[in-house]
Amino acid sequence: MAKDSFFIRGSTTAPGGSYFETAIDIGHVVDALGKTVMRIHNIAAQTFEVLGQDFSITGNSTSNISWQLTTQSKTALVDATDRSLIASGRLDVANASSTANIWTAIAESADVMPQHWTNGFLVGVDQLYLGVNVDNQLSSGTAVLVMECTSETLSQSAAMSLALSQQ
Repeated sequence: MAKDSFFIRGSTTAPGGSYFETAIDIGHVVDALGKTVMRIHNIAAQTFEVLGQDFSITGNSTSNISWQLTTQSKTALVDATDRSLIASGRLDVANASSTANIWTAIAESADVMPQHWTNGFLVGVDQLYLGVNVDNQLSSGTAVLVMECTSETLSQSAAMSLALSQQ
């Protein structure tokens, strides 16, 4: 029998040249004493400088916005060896023209995502942290996530899985 999924959304914005994160409260789903945990099955991400506007990029330059979702608060981007990392991605924009605000290349990547795993990503914490890192070229950067999730009772095997995969 398939479980009904629900969606949790989060967003954060950082000024150019900085890293910033926002906590996403999931305490209404996760209850450690009641042995209820959350499984993230899929994540869809949006990344932009200013919603509804083109990137402000000077000529002959590149810029990027990177984001990450973790189970612990961070002060900078981490790599996949960090056990708190659930998902991460990046948007790169290049301007090979000498004229400002011309996009000659754009690439978006989602390098670590729960949908890449057989059973998604099991979460047993009350808060997730969505961080965004914006290079100096941009005035700001925003990452918005939509997560498809289910809640489940923490079985003994799930507890072992959770203990082995997260801090």
